[in-house]
Amino acid sequence: MITKRIIPCLDVRNGRVVKGVNFEGVQDVEDPVELARFYNESGADELVFYDITASFEGRALFNDILKEVARQIFIPLTVGGAINSVADFDRVLKCGADKVSVNTGAIKNPELITEAAKRYGNQCVVLSMDVKRVDGKFAVFAKGGRENTGIDALEWAERGEARGAGELVVNSIDTDGVKNGFDLEMLAAIGERVSIPIIASGGAGNAEDFVTLFQTLPKVDAGLAASIFHFRELSVKSLKQTLKENGIEVRII
Repeated sequence: MITKRIIPCLDVRNGRVVKGVNFEGVQDVEDPVELARFYNESGADELVFYDITASFEGRALFNDILKEVARQIFIPLTVGGAINSVADFDRVLKCGADKVSVNTGAIKNPELITEAAKRYGNQCVVLSMDVKRVDGKFAVFAKGGRENTGIDALEWAERGEARGAGELVVNSIDTDGVKNGFDLEMLAAIGERVSIPIIASGGAGNAEDFVTLFQTLPKVDAGLAASIFHFRELSVKSLKQTLKENGIEVRII
């Protein structure tokens, strides 16, 4: 049985970790370097670092903070935010990232996925999708969830895999920060269309939400969360213990 991964997410704005609800009402949480060190020591399997306003503000990602975060951890680090070219991939990887997450940049130029996969390998390219229900369909949003692209999320997931993405991060805007559980309907629909690993994001409120996620959707490879970990409502260690007690394979240190 494949081990399921637990991945905390650092949403960074102006050099600080922040968190909101449904991508709105963002509030300050903590220093990203300190939080990264904490998760590395807590048994997280990977860490995601998103510069959440870089694309919207039209600027490059914060290199200095990223380098310091990378120095603090010994687990895989995925980084995203204003990734618009292969040169951006190169810059972020040289700062210490193991994988690069592309969202708005891939929507503007889908060939970016193909070019990056050819140069760095499929395992390095993570397609991040911010998805929201619009008129009964799953729509892809860009620029940190601010802009409806009109793209069908199920078709976009398929296209991403075909172009060389090695992994999908599926962020549900509808459930983001609400803490009522993952968007199982949306995740199931996407899981039927792709064969690459899926990281579920948005909606985790307690350990049972992760149990339900992995038991209901065995094709989902990882659960990503932010606020419940940031505010110490749930520890990675206790979550993994609960998962193990429910017959779900996890890495425990």
